[in-house]
Amino acid sequence: MAKFEHKLTEMLRPAVEETGKELLGVEFISAGNHSVLRLFIDHENGIDVDDCAEVSRQVGAILDVEDPISSEYSLEVSSPGLDRPLFEKSQFEAVVGETVEAKISMPLNGRRKFKGKLVAVENDSLIVMVDNEEYELVISNVDKAHLVYNHNK
Repeated sequence: MAKFEHKLTEMLRPAVEETGKELLGVEFISAGNHSVLRLFIDHENGIDVDDCAEVSRQVGAILDVEDPISSEYSLEVSSPGLDRPLFEKSQFEAVVGETVEAKISMPLNGRRKFKGKLVAVENDSLIVMVDNEEYELVISNVDKAHLVYNHNK
């Protein structure tokens, strides 16, 4: 997760938790006047539209006061969905044994995209099995990662 996104996550987590929801992570897509700040929230009973609206109001108030983003942007609040994004070590640990897709910022053996079984989380690294070969991906080098939904389960 980028430093800016990490800062936003830490700033907004208490506001999300006040609503009784969990902030899984934040994604900021910079595109001039069409930039998007996307929050992924979860709750043990699931997330519906009303939950997203409630979190949006709560977070919107914080963003208006703190004003961390200088350009125009849209705020989106979303459930993680079936292909849930993964942001933190604990989230990776919860899906060991599942198929994940990760994109890293610094290439490893000439590649930046990895899709395979998450074999383990060791120290600050993910061990991913891709085409019968294990790769060790440092979590801080992961730009984006998500669970790959298996519809056969």
